[in-house]
Amino acid sequence: MLVDEMPIASFQAPPAQAVGAARRAGGQAAPRSEPQLFNIRVALSAGRHADTGALVRRMYAWRGYAFEAGERGAADKVTLYAETGGELVGTMSLWLDKGNALPADEHFRDRLDILRRQGRRLAEPSRLAIDAGMSKRVFAALIHISYLYARALRGYTDYVIEVNPRHVAFYERMLGFVSYGGERTCSRVGAPAVLLRLPLDEMGAQIRKWGGSDAQHGGERSFYPHFFAAGEEPAISARLAALCRGGEWA
Repeated sequence: MLVDEMPIASFQAPPAQAVGAARRAGGQAAPRSEPQLFNIRVALSAGRHADTGALVRRMYAWRGYAFEAGERGAADKVTLYAETGGELVGTMSLWLDKGNALPADEHFRDRLDILRRQGRRLAEPSRLAIDAGMSKRVFAALIHISYLYARALRGYTDYVIEVNPRHVAFYERMLGFVSYGGERTCSRVGAPAVLLRLPLDEMGAQIRKWGGSDAQHGGERSFYPHFFAAGEEPAISARLAALCRGGEWA
């Protein structure tokens, strides 16, 4: 049961297929009729990091990608995960550019150095994996909390991500990323990659406009209506700060 770390945020979402339990039992996923309670937590222990890595490996393999398990120093990275009923259903990691190379530097250092010379502070979301059948709010909550850590707590200015070319339109439409580098081969996953960029002040403006509107978002097609309401950010940020000690994870 994944319940030992303090939840950073909790929310209820419409029922999803119980894919995790069904997969382990070797049967078909059973539909749930009641809303599910989801918790977003920070992975602090080696065991939790192993659990999140297992989900990433499984989802990458399902999509036909390779997975490189190598890690940089833990001080440069925070890993979040989502669980419901003690079952891990989503995860993402956030690398901070603190003088060490970001994962994207392996293939796009020339492009990232342009931003660094402009005084931009870069953070890279990576290893995003959501179990099949999960609510959109799981994805949105992980991204929103990573944003609060990067922007509100640490003062970073931009997200940069490497994505497969066929996913570029998704990140442009759903979060507002723009292309910042042409297609190159990503050796970590054995597939082509495109570098995308999103200034975090632009993300913040979209959160203030749409966050928390969910089913009342009308014609808005992005993920921002599924983010937390802007008024919830101070409490979430306070819980994040409570887990930090001198800028590092306690």
